[in-house]
Amino acid sequence: MSTDTVAEVVVDHLVKAGVKRIYGIVGDSLNPISDALRRNGKIAWVHVRHEEVGAFAAGAEAQLSGELAVCAGSSGPGNLHLINGLFDAHRSHAPVLALASHIPGSEIGTQYFQETHPDRLFAECSHYSELIANPAQMPRVLQIAMQTAVSRRGVSVVALPGDVAAMKVSNQGLDHDLQLTRPKICPNHDDVARLAEMINTAGRVTLFCGAGCEGTREALIELADKIQSPIGHAWRGKQWVEPDNSFDVGMTGFIGFGGCYEAMHNCDLLILLGTDFPYHAFMPTQPKIAQVDICGDHLGRRSKLDLGIIGDVGATIAALLPLVEAKSDCVHLKNARDKLHKSRTKLDVYIKHIGSQSPLHPEYFTSTLNRLAVDDAVFTVDTGLNCVWAARYIQAMRDRRIIGSFNHGSMACALPQAIGAQFLYPDRQVIAMCGDGGFSMLMGDLLTIASYDLPVKVIVYNNGALGFISLEMRANGLPDWQTEMKNPNFAQLAEVAGIRGIRIEQASDVESSLKKAMQHKGPVLIDVVTDPNVISLPPNITLKEMEGFSLGMSRLALSGHIDAVVKTLKHNWRSL
Repeated sequence: MSTDTVAEVVVDHLVKAGVKRIYGIVGDSLNPISDALRRNGKIAWVHVRHEEVGAFAAGAEAQLSGELAVCAGSSGPGNLHLINGLFDAHRSHAPVLALASHIPGSEIGTQYFQETHPDRLFAECSHYSELIANPAQMPRVLQIAMQTAVSRRGVSVVALPGDVAAMKVSNQGLDHDLQLTRPKICPNHDDVARLAEMINTAGRVTLFCGAGCEGTREALIELADKIQSPIGHAWRGKQWVEPDNSFDVGMTGFIGFGGCYEAMHNCDLLILLGTDFPYHAFMPTQPKIAQVDICGDHLGRRSKLDLGIIGDVGATIAALLPLVEAKSDCVHLKNARDKLHKSRTKLDVYIKHIGSQSPLHPEYFTSTLNRLAVDDAVFTVDTGLNCVWAARYIQAMRDRRIIGSFNHGSMACALPQAIGAQFLYPDRQVIAMCGDGGFSMLMGDLLTIASYDLPVKVIVYNNGALGFISLEMRANGLPDWQTEMKNPNFAQLAEVAGIRGIRIEQASDVESSLKKAMQHKGPVLIDVVTDPNVISLPPNITLKEMEGFSLGMSRLALSGHIDAVVKTLKHNWRSL
């Protein structure tokens, strides 16, 4: 028999599972947990200013480490604030446990103060979401939650009423350690043989790779070299595929670049490896398509499918290589490489020809940032135009990590994810690439960075607008509306918060200012005032998008914004 409280058992099991910190805000229903943490002393409490930030930070830590990370929220509004960050973690396959404290168990169902039903509310963004209503459920529910998060790579939620957390545990049966080893899923031999036959009979083969290709770069290159295949990547696959890879031909999608789109459409066989790329409109319909993924439910949900294989990408390639015949025809690969070179030449226009012009262009700034950042920097990327600049101008390297809300698509992710990354890697360079819209959503947690003196380098692309939304409006034939923002001097705001602030308004100041920021030992906010008329052109523009953009620009001109039209066209004419 144990005389520990439920809260004490929770903390003990988190310690045994290797949890180092919990992100959250304390509150009355969390008091038993927070007091147990205080007395235990082996897990740090990271006091964020908004629970959404805590969930994003835990998700970042889990993505980067592959290990269980934890966030917590008090009853009602407190744990509801977690939900957006948990959605992002779940869709990024990050093993996160959320402790959602609850109103007193005796009051559930009475419309009590702050009453919600967290076990129901979090069901859509978790693999496991359960309420502990009785101390006898401990520690089994917690163990199941942690094991599920680690094994299925996603979120688990435990809803725990404050009064139950303070109760004694009468029985701790089935007490055991968390099983952290993940098996490799080997593909079916007959399926691999069928894929080899498809490759051997196809003239032109293209590989398209996602986050499931982590740790397989050398095997991918060996396969591509043997069959003379270009390798394209999704955003989440960039960091695993791009480094030192002469077969990589860029990225598809609305923010893509290079020869990936053409390589996918002009082949006889497209092989999707470890990717759940969501935009089916960019998927071809003519070539045969094979897909390899450890999640069977991913097969065929984005494109037509001629062969689906459940298995680890690395294990599948290892089984496949002895069965495929070497190809000598490299025309398909050469065409994709040439397209990448032409695309890169167009992208470099914004650096070499107009990079020094005023107003400051974000492409030039991002290229300089890429050059000055260290080789093992961790980049966290907000959703918006700055996501485009990161995809196109931040170079992936073997030891660099690049994360963002690439599946969930949430604004305001970069700052909180940088907090989690910096706690995980206190000695590494962490750079948050924030849009001004995203940053201003959760900029209160700049105070968290200041409180813990985290040496995060926070970059705010300050164009005074919701730039990507403006672009979407124009592409749909609409003038942009309600996208402008009146921003403060973010550098001065940072100084008031106790963080060094640097404001950059001219291209001539970019290099020296970034060097000062990178050399500074503590946190820095770099307020980069960029041209509000900059747009990002997709690698392949459809006739409908061209018509919509022309109509939107016409309407913008007719509404009296002719200067904006002229500046937008002037910025982009060299790359058309």
